Amino acid sequence: MRFFKDETFLLLGGGGMVGRQVAYEIARELGPRRIIICALTQGEADDAVEYVSRDYPNVNVRGVAGNVFVRHEWNPSSGQEAVRPGQLTETAERRRALYEDTFGEVGAAYERSELVWLIKEFSPDVIIDSINTATAISYQDVYAATDLARERLGDLRAALAGGPPADDGLAESATRAFEEVLVSQSVPQLVRHVLLINKAMREENTRLYLKIGTTGTGGMGLNVPYTHSEDKPSATLLEKTAIAFAHTGLMFLMARTLGGPAVKEFKPAAMIGYSDLRYDSIRIKPKGRVGVPGERLKVYASRTEPLGESGSLRLRPAAGSGAADGYEPLGELNMVLVNTGENGLFTMGEFQAITFMRQMEFITPEEIARQVVLEVKGSNTGYDVIAAVDGASMNPTYRAGYIRQYTIEQLLKMEEEERARAGDGKGYSPSVALGELGPPELGKLLWEAHLFRAGYGTLKSVLAKTPEELATELTALVEREQWLRDTIVSVGLPILTPDGRLVRGPYIRIPEEKNRDHVEVRGPGDVDAWAAKGWVDLRPSNMRRWRERFETMGHGAERIRERGSAAFTRDAYLSENIQIGAVVGWIFNNEEDFGYRIK
Repeated sequence: MRFFKDETFLLLGGGGMVGRQVAYEIARELGPRRIIICALTQGEADDAVEYVSRDYPNVNVRGVAGNVFVRHEWNPSSGQEAVRPGQLTETAERRRALYEDTFGEVGAAYERSELVWLIKEFSPDVIIDSINTATAISYQDVYAATDLARERLGDLRAALAGGPPADDGLAESATRAFEEVLVSQSVPQLVRHVLLINKAMREENTRLYLKIGTTGTGGMGLNVPYTHSEDKPSATLLEKTAIAFAHTGLMFLMARTLGGPAVKEFKPAAMIGYSDLRYDSIRIKPKGRVGVPGERLKVYASRTEPLGESGSLRLRPAAGSGAADGYEPLGELNMVLVNTGENGLFTMGEFQAITFMRQMEFITPEEIARQVVLEVKGSNTGYDVIAAVDGASMNPTYRAGYIRQYTIEQLLKMEEEERARAGDGKGYSPSVALGELGPPELGKLLWEAHLFRAGYGTLKSVLAKTPEELATELTALVEREQWLRDTIVSVGLPILTPDGRLVRGPYIRIPEEKNRDHVEVRGPGDVDAWAAKGWVDLRPSNMRRWRERFETMGHGAERIRERGSAAFTRDAYLSENIQIGAVVGWIFNNEEDFGYRIK
């Protein structure tokens, strides 16, 4: 039985071994409206399209080239010349752009993203992501970049200690090295990537996102002996694993986010292979340790030299000296090879070793693709890592709920004791909010709810007043209760009065400025945004919003007698009294600006 028909599928990494096999299985099993195969290059995309169309010529398959981790304008889909991965940090302009897209304002990065463009352009019902995201991010090698930056900055510091540097080249190289460290950090890139794809899928109503992830080590442990030519244990390889499981954690959160797609992940715990056998030469990877990146590996005539117990040992030709550095090239190196896709080309010996029993062994792309299609169709394969983590997670308990009620009762009792001890209220600060829990709205809403509780006590009492009356009376309350007023502003939440005055303390949490101690006010729009985010707002417009909330809360409580347990839903507020934490919890559960736990 087919549960879903006539859908659009976007295959990220669709030019790889797994991606094109997934496309093939979708064409065979699901009757799609269209399949969009996105690969890094147009050649890879076209090969995958041909692979599917050869057997299923009536299926609408399209190939698109693009690097989903960078800007749309740097991709051929924009109509401009593509910026290859090795060119991304070549210029200061591109490094600045990468920094902005990773650390800058997320909304601006969203508008520039190739990934977002793809999702908006094709509005897919299902996204199958077989890009090895962990490799793409972690193998920018922040370790090597950090080491180089430290060396360049040390050279610059030494030059400055003796006077101005001899030329601008030293400062420029140190600057570039430092910038490359900034833009090669894995976690910020991964967080930004997940935020962008989540927002785009929500806007386009994608129903399913299925990630084909990685363990990073092919299922082996910290002692994995297969490390892309680095010595073991390889910090870069272990960073790949760290990023792979950080990605799983972020997808776990995505799966628990209201309004988003269903989220699943497969983690093949073995080498994936293979696509073909060939007799061929070997093209050097961009960060290859032997040979010239981008060229073919050559055979060189050997020579013998003395090896002293001290001195230096050249590891590779000096930069700019040419690949051979005096060694005679004898031609390209050709071997019988196994093509394992993203893992590279293996010799017979390497393939025998890595697939040997109790080593990494291997799994085929066809096996993965068949399980992917079963999940797309609605079957439970048992391979979904997100479901496994979800099932193994420890959730809230009855015991904790019982203790919660006791804890709140004790806190209320202690509040009464401290209030009585303070007498006229001076020196007594109600236990409302410090502003550290966040988001900033939490503290603001709690203090506003406290003012309503202090001034009126119940929902009905608030609803008996007009917004203008509420604004006037709560402002009078704040002016009358000096210690209360001083407490609110001392935790970084200024109070905005109806006549536009700002009652404040020495610190203000909103607007957030990480490296500045002041900010320009550009107009009423700024004030409204800051007040909504983290100021106690006593203006009639905010009072009107609170009245609407209390009115909705009251309707939920009215249904409980007639509907029984069915009335206990997230939009039901169960008390006539204003309980500040419960009120704000209700707001977070029911207003789109926030979110609630869906399981």
